[in-house]
Amino acid sequence: MMMFLQFLVVLAFIFLGARLGSIGIGFAGGAGLLALAILGVTISADQMPVDVITIIMAVIAAIATMQVAGGMDYLVRIAEKILRKNPKHLNFLAPIVTYLMTIMAGTGHTAFSMNPVITEVAQENDMRPSRPLSIAVPASQMAITASPISAAVVAFSAMLEPQGVDYLQLLAIAIPATFIACMITAAIMMMIDKARGTAQLHTLDIYQERLQAGVVAPPKGESKDEIPATGKKSVMVFLSGLVIVMIYATMISDKVGLKTNALGKHLFYDKTTESIVTNDAGEKIVQAVTSTLPIIGRDAAIIAIMLGVATVIALTCKVNTVNVLSASVFKSGMSAVVCVLGVAWLGTAFVKYNEGWIKDTAGDLLTDHPWTLAIVLFFASALLYSQAATTRALMPTALSIGVAPLAAIAAFPAVSALFVLPTYPTLLAAVEMDDTGSTRIGRYVFDHPFVIPGVINIAISVALGFLFGSIIL
Repeated sequence: MMMFLQFLVVLAFIFLGARLGSIGIGFAGGAGLLALAILGVTISADQMPVDVITIIMAVIAAIATMQVAGGMDYLVRIAEKILRKNPKHLNFLAPIVTYLMTIMAGTGHTAFSMNPVITEVAQENDMRPSRPLSIAVPASQMAITASPISAAVVAFSAMLEPQGVDYLQLLAIAIPATFIACMITAAIMMMIDKARGTAQLHTLDIYQERLQAGVVAPPKGESKDEIPATGKKSVMVFLSGLVIVMIYATMISDKVGLKTNALGKHLFYDKTTESIVTNDAGEKIVQAVTSTLPIIGRDAAIIAIMLGVATVIALTCKVNTVNVLSASVFKSGMSAVVCVLGVAWLGTAFVKYNEGWIKDTAGDLLTDHPWTLAIVLFFASALLYSQAATTRALMPTALSIGVAPLAAIAAFPAVSALFVLPTYPTLLAAVEMDDTGSTRIGRYVFDHPFVIPGVINIAISVALGFLFGSIIL
């Protein structure tokens, strides 16, 4: 009985946070912790998602520095040219663009800059903006579970390593599963629109009403604003940092064969015997490559590399670092940090305290029917508003219950159900930026254009995750 009361408290404060909006979600999460403590739940500092928020902070710092240098404008300009040259394929290209930008940046907030471009290109070509937007926004959320530098992926990878699955194997499953799912979703939604005859914008009554009322802004056309020369340079530096992260993760992976232990002793992964050996032959093979390899964990390496990227961009592009603090990416990113801190801590505290009951009640169901984990993650992420927070709160318990790594990885994309409630920032921004009226939130909260594409996307991603996982693992 007490557990259900605690659960109601968690829900109450999550809904309070949703009502406050933005950073208020994190505020409410912290207040919820105090309420749980009064009900007897143990609250401790080790439940805090420190690893997640430090990675987010470092990545956001690098992206914000790149934005001040003109890098985000440069990327948006490239994406805009691609979309305008191929308007007939907008329903496919829009999610590709938002997906790739999120993969690179590790945050879905990059979709903010693409929403107005997608809307305008659709309007210019008599397409309802609601369709490409409804596919592109969930695609940007799905890409978080496939980004090499996203906090969700890094945190989940750390949980999987004791299970014998490393960072590279996780990405090898997540990237193709989520990307292909986005493309299949786009094709399905296009067929539905054609069957219904709802693809053309001029057939929409509310658009005609808004057009006659003069509330629809005329298309501005391709942007002619000059991009600073430092824009391209900052993007190249950031991409170089991303490549370095991938190379380093490969070098320290047990599956590849190179690693150093805490004492600096060189280890060799023998793929034939599937064991770590330190014999003379092994050390000679590794010594030439790893003699200068610094002893630093992957998480710490990502944080250090991203801060190093920010440093290089600031120096080479002559960025005034004071301006980084006022950059839109920095503001939204730091808001996300507070939200993850409050909500993930709240969720983790509740789950950890009731872990025994959860194992006894749901353990057999999850092990016998592992696909049900995706359903749990789906609804949890819809409430927690964060892929990283959901992963941090629920995945450790799922793995400890006995859910196989393959099932956990396949279900991983389900932490991206941030589109269910029409309160997530990128979703709200898409609604506000579409002045044609095609992208609307209905009377019943859930009847908005992002739900069906998002659900289809996650369902296909989970199915493909099981398929690719069975091949790779």
